[in-house]
Amino acid sequence: QVQLVESGGDLVQSGGSLRLSCATSGINFRFYAMGWYRQAPGKQRELVAVIASGGSTNYADSVKGRFTISRDNAKNTVYLQMNSLKPEDTGVYYCNAKWRAADYWGQGTQVTVSS
Repeated sequence: QVQLVESGGDLVQSGGSLRLSCATSGINFRFYAMGWYRQAPGKQRELVAVIASGGSTNYADSVKGRFTISRDNAKNTVYLQMNSLKPEDTGVYYCNAKWRAADYWGQGTQVTVSS
């Protein structure tokens, strides 16, 4: 059974930091591209950051220089370090795992940034 479990979401003041984690099980993690997406109220889900199986990364323009995605293949876990948080970063953050036709999602973790 595949599971992606996000954690680390919280209420934080503008300018603060959070570190999200996504622990996975039931997949051969090292083969998967891992991504973080977010969905703000009334908006579509959007890509925040992605890390390929080889470690290359891509970020949404809105988070470049503030967020860092990383992975630990020994722990089957992907992280998102978020610094200099802004109110517009508020939303539910979802973890995603993709490899070939496989595409899995976590249940999400809430991040709220107060101004």
